[in-house]
Amino acid sequence: MRRSAILSCQILLACTVPAAAQAPIHRCIGANGGAVFTDQPCAALQATPAAAAKPGDMATPAAAPPPILCAASRHELRQSVIDAFASRDANRLAGLMLWNGYGRGTAIADIHSLAELMKQPLLDVDIPGAAEPAPAASAGDPFATDRPSTPSPAADRLVLHTAGSDGSGGPRELRFDIVRQAGCLWLRDAN
Repeated sequence: MRRSAILSCQILLACTVPAAAQAPIHRCIGANGGAVFTDQPCAALQATPAAAAKPGDMATPAAAPPPILCAASRHELRQSVIDAFASRDANRLAGLMLWNGYGRGTAIADIHSLAELMKQPLLDVDIPGAAEPAPAASAGDPFATDRPSTPSPAADRLVLHTAGSDGSGGPRELRFDIVRQAGCLWLRDAN
């Protein structure tokens, strides 16, 4: 009986000691403005305490529509490119591109080029030869159809027109092939 009482006390002690040994995590803002997580008080690191945000305290930003990650149509792909330029987000534009066959260094260099491209105003996004959507069939015209006409082979290309970065004021033109893969439309550099 005495052994079981000692064993019970040892088990209870073993469970409570690690909980007491854990130090609280201090969330701080370092001198360089970066987040610092430590077991020491912030003042010991010459940092400023950062209060943890409570779920109810956080302001909900205006809900922007989520970016299209898989464009099902040329119109969606074109609009996604426009949205990427509007937000000046090179990663969002890179997410619309097909990167198969690119090496790591080449992909990084191309993303840096996209970031530079995003600094220029977007003048136009064109899909040459793409058919405009057909108007909806009216009840008064029994021969009208909702089917769009078949796009020409030139519609497999998207052309970006941006302001030139060379100071001449002339526009810059970039061409991307439109590739269908895995049920989505993707851009591939055609320059």
